[in-house]
Amino acid sequence: MFTWLTRWFRPTAQAAAAGQAHMTFGTTSVGRTVYRTRLFLKKQLWIWPIIAFVLLLAIGWVVSGAIERTMKENLRSELQTLLSVEQSMVETWLKVQEANAESLANDQQIRTIAAEILASSQPAIDDAPPETPPAPRISLPAQNIKLGQELAPGMTSHQFVSFFLADKQRKILASSNIELVGQTIPQYEHFLTPALDGQTAISPPFPSVVLMKDEFGKTRTGVPTMFVCAPIRDANFQVVAALALRIRPEREFTRILQLGRLGTTGETYAFDKRGLLVSNSRFDDQLILLGLLPDTEDSRSILNIQLRDPGGDMTQGFRPQVRRAELPLTKTAEAAIAGKSGVDVEGYRGYRGVQKVGAYAWLPKYNLGIITDVNHAEAFRPLTILQWTFYSLYALLFVSAIAIFGFTVVVARLQREAQKAAIEAKQLGQYRLETRLGAGAMGVVYKGHHAMLRRPTAIKMLNVDKVNDASIQRFEREVQITCQLNNPSTIAIYDYGRTPEGVFYYAMEFLDGIDLQVLVEKYGPQPEGRVISILKQICGSLYEAHSLGLVHRDIKPANVMLNRRGGESDVVKVLDFGLVRALDDEKQARQSSGGGLAGTPLYMSPEAIQTPDMIDARSDIYAVGAVGYFLLTGQPVFKATSLVELCQQHVTTTPDSPSQRLGQPISPELESALLACLEKSRAKRPQTARDLSQLLDRAPTANAWTLDDADAWWGRHDRGQSTPAAAIPPSTPPAAAATAPGGFDRTIVVS
Repeated sequence: MFTWLTRWFRPTAQAAAAGQAHMTFGTTSVGRTVYRTRLFLKKQLWIWPIIAFVLLLAIGWVVSGAIERTMKENLRSELQTLLSVEQSMVETWLKVQEANAESLANDQQIRTIAAEILASSQPAIDDAPPETPPAPRISLPAQNIKLGQELAPGMTSHQFVSFFLADKQRKILASSNIELVGQTIPQYEHFLTPALDGQTAISPPFPSVVLMKDEFGKTRTGVPTMFVCAPIRDANFQVVAALALRIRPEREFTRILQLGRLGTTGETYAFDKRGLLVSNSRFDDQLILLGLLPDTEDSRSILNIQLRDPGGDMTQGFRPQVRRAELPLTKTAEAAIAGKSGVDVEGYRGYRGVQKVGAYAWLPKYNLGIITDVNHAEAFRPLTILQWTFYSLYALLFVSAIAIFGFTVVVARLQREAQKAAIEAKQLGQYRLETRLGAGAMGVVYKGHHAMLRRPTAIKMLNVDKVNDASIQRFEREVQITCQLNNPSTIAIYDYGRTPEGVFYYAMEFLDGIDLQVLVEKYGPQPEGRVISILKQICGSLYEAHSLGLVHRDIKPANVMLNRRGGESDVVKVLDFGLVRALDDEKQARQSSGGGLAGTPLYMSPEAIQTPDMIDARSDIYAVGAVGYFLLTGQPVFKATSLVELCQQHVTTTPDSPSQRLGQPISPELESALLACLEKSRAKRPQTARDLSQLLDRAPTANAWTLDDADAWWGRHDRGQSTPAAAIPPSTPPAAAATAPGGFDRTIVVS
């Protein structure tokens, strides 16, 4: 374990080659890994899986909807076609049975035998003329046998299993079942009546009311049976009887319907006007297990199952709480019995409670309904597979987003720890940190030196806990803008970079001086000559910036350092170009300030308060005048108890003259120059920093402060009491910091 840890935290080859005895976190393998991971996640890559998730969700919804609509249309067409084919086959078969019955009923020999049977069944007429010889009569049993023999070939060829002959009074005169002779059976009226009216009729399957043999050879009642009945006419073509031929529906009728099947769960079945199944189901074995059919060998669904909706999927264990007779008919059965035909691809429950899609039709001539359906799950299985594929992708993307986000958080935490470790190690690339000079809201400043040059340097770093894209852009912009400026009165930038741990920093010249705010607070108002000298140097720095189209926007005493540099005293350095705005680049302006209020309230021009998007170089001129006013009098231009009151005074109030505020005379030229800078209208101010410098030169005290005076001043005051330039904190964005009384000398940024 120790060996592994040693290898993991081993310094890089570059660090070892450079002979760096001090190892930072960024030079270890972990540091390199964190840095590379941070680069990978720099653009918040965790959000892309979420975006992909949303896009895929939308695409999946559209594609799934389109596929579902297409599948429904295809399924609708397929079901309708299958139903039409089945309906046509059933109707054709029924018509063939009718034609066969008519053919037998119209056979001359059968008509003759039928007439004899009818005549034999009539009572004898006693008042017949005695000279008329009586016609020979054949006994009814013999006639019954004779009719059966005559019908036998036709019945065999057309698969009729029995017959009976009924007269106009629906009385059975002859039958293959002798027990029926002489009986009138009410259940037969529904097909006898139309036949005796001259129309061939065929009955839907119904349970027999007399003893018959079923398909297993057992004699019983309730055997599924059908009759096709045709009229028998006499020589005058008048209907005198009806010939009924029995059909076994489980043979041809059910077989035709069972041909119409889709997939492994599809079936076609017929039912009567009561919703009773009149053909066999393909799920008889399952119906026995569900308790809908008795568990016997000869148990069949035909005439034993009603098409009722159980209210739930019985194949999944659901059981209705009421008797089946009390349940409603299935949706399609009810619609068909009402005389409607159609296709339902939205889904409905079948007689087992399974979700189905199907087509239905009603045959009014035969009092039959036909339904062809298939399980909804099977019909839409391709769509289900597609949906589950999308769901899997959704889940994968969502989990990826969460994982990447979590990884980002962990890496960000490691990065912050690495940054803090680098700072604690006091090593930033080639710079060695020594003393912490100060800190602001967005950054911290250290005194340090270059490892090779050994030159004292002020190093400004972003606060590792507040690093974001906006702060980084502003930080980079401050460096880039300041590097463009070469005036001796502008602070010099030596270097800019980012450590492997992600610490953003820049190195600038170290100024062991004092800012103007501290100067006045410690030593009071300054003499005119010194004020003019300081203001002229500020004008020199600003003139270069303005010539490049840059506006500082935060000129104030705390951002101007007074130093002893290069053997000279009272050298001015203008600091903190973090709020600089490029006049010719609106995009950069938005990056720098967000287009909002920015600056220090005590030194903000009226236009910076009213129209911050329209500031120009003359706004800096206003601030220079306010700084000069402060240096001369030891007091700011305006005093207020609230930020609103202070801003209102900048916009509307005419300032007191410096001499009035100071209580002693000041040269008119200097006072005029400062008040000109503080004009509310930009047009009345000096238009450039060089114009202001020339106005200051007109003052009789312009050259009163000499190098000897400056050297004497610096000689009298201990340098240890001065404030290093780097101790001046970066701009403080929160507006709340400036709203408290006495806090108006702090920078605010309000977007």
